[in-house]
Amino acid sequence: MHMHAKRSEVAPRGGLGSRWSEVAAFTSAIDAALGKWLADVHRIGLTEYRALAHLAQAPDRELRVNDLAQKVGLNQSSATRLVSRLEEKGVAKRDICPDDGRGVYAVLTGQGEALVREVRGPYEERIGELLRDASAEVRHLDVRQLGDALRRIADTITP
Repeated sequence: MHMHAKRSEVAPRGGLGSRWSEVAAFTSAIDAALGKWLADVHRIGLTEYRALAHLAQAPDRELRVNDLAQKVGLNQSSATRLVSRLEEKGVAKRDICPDDGRGVYAVLTGQGEALVREVRGPYEERIGELLRDASAEVRHLDVRQLGDALRRIADTITP
């Protein structure tokens, strides 16, 4: 005889996992809209722009590819492909660390710096628009629930 667990025993409604899923779905929907806008208006992908923005803020406008991977949430292999795409577009280049010869860096080019300068303001404005119109972007969104989810998550994170 196959027994089914009660729904509340499997995934309690309002538990931390459920709250995390709400936040993840929300950020995913906003990122998708933001990525579409960046591609349509500036012909650059969201991860590409975020990588360039990180390079623009880094000392000497460069980061080890490993560090860049961590900042944009990619594994080493995906970050290497990302840097290749940025190189093809002329907005970044690779450099080898002269000290050990093993550390590969992504370096922002002048063209990349100009692109970040051009996109930064409109990008910030677009994020604001998407957040203000979040109920249109994420139709199932309940702002009160999202706020509660963020508070629960924040309360769980220990400084």
